Amino acid sequence: MLESVLGRLGVYRVYENRLEAQIERDSIPSHIGIILDGNRRWAANKGVSREGGHKEGADRVEQLLDWCHDLKVKTVTLYVLSTENLARPSEEVEELLSLLEDRFTKLLSDERVYRYRVKVKAIGQLDLLPNGMRKTLAEIEEKTRGFDGLYLNIAVAYGGRAEITDVVRSIAQDVKQGSLTPDKISEETISRKLYTSYLPNQEPDLIIRTSGEERMSGFLLWQGAYSELVFVDVFWPAFRKIDLMRAIRTYQRRTRRYGR
Repeated sequence: MLESVLGRLGVYRVYENRLEAQIERDSIPSHIGIILDGNRRWAANKGVSREGGHKEGADRVEQLLDWCHDLKVKTVTLYVLSTENLARPSEEVEELLSLLEDRFTKLLSDERVYRYRVKVKAIGQLDLLPNGMRKTLAEIEEKTRGFDGLYLNIAVAYGGRAEITDVVRSIAQDVKQGSLTPDKISEETISRKLYTSYLPNQEPDLIIRTSGEERMSGFLLWQGAYSELVFVDVFWPAFRKIDLMRAIRTYQRRTRRYGR
């Protein structure tokens, strides 16, 4: 039994190394967005608790940090919690928020954040989050403010329509105050006011959604207008580095035309 397991691990490692060497010969996407989907369904299939599914998904996020560093992905944006998720039953929302706060606190002391020089930023309607979580996020943002090795964006209490609505409100306020006239409003005006405006590359080259679902669910609606989309038929807690690399390989095989 043990020999069989070790044999499978050996084959997996050989395939992983070969796939990594293959994708490194081409352009690695600079910015990858990931919709982390399927925690509850993974748990149901495995016969474990819903909370267990969310915890396994959170563990996978921690591994993802190493994968992105290894593959030299500069920016990763993770859709962790949507505004719609907050409408789930109160017991589940409390489980999710408690788990997130625990992992954000853990991220504060994660040596990889400082070794890889990871700039961490939360994007979304953060006022919907508990005070303790907001303080933790503010602390890690402050501690990593000067880093530029890898950009980790955590979309939490996030909704694409809500982001665009916030941008419209801000622009309307500028017009009202006289600092902007309607005829001067451009795509660049909007881009400067998005939650992701601080990034060197706001627009994901590649957006991955796990679990087999094929929709955006409000994720980066403006920024992802020309992103390549890859839908992976794997629940997030079962996502592996080879799944990430396969998605990158799919991206590399496409010809990006940007509507031209």
